[in-house]
Amino acid sequence: MPGASYQPASGGRESANLGDILERVLDRGVVIAGDIQVNLLDIELLTIKLRLLIASVDTAREMGIDWWEHDPWLTGDTQELAKENRKLRRRLAALEEMVSARVVEGGAATGHAPGQVPEAVERGH
Repeated sequence: MPGASYQPASGGRESANLGDILERVLDRGVVIAGDIQVNLLDIELLTIKLRLLIASVDTAREMGIDWWEHDPWLTGDTQELAKENRKLRRRLAALEEMVSARVVEGGAATGHAPGQVPEAVERGH
């Protein structure tokens, strides 16, 4: 029949299009969880726990999840992180030089031979 469209019987349920389904999922959120376990002769070799949360940004924030706002790889703050890392490495090197100089100067007072670096300093403790 021209102009007529076929609609399957829904059994009392409304049909939803993909947009409606996506809106509901993002509004409420969906959790998908699963575990993968690898065994060999009843010996567990590997277990992988998978947890996936699909939700809108607003729903995630309501749940207390906002890691993407602070992750330097996502926020573009990698330059700042690298700069801070270089600064900390310079400070650490300067502190190590000061400790070494004090050990050399005060070796006799500490019971170590001059120039001998205590084991804890060598290990970085």
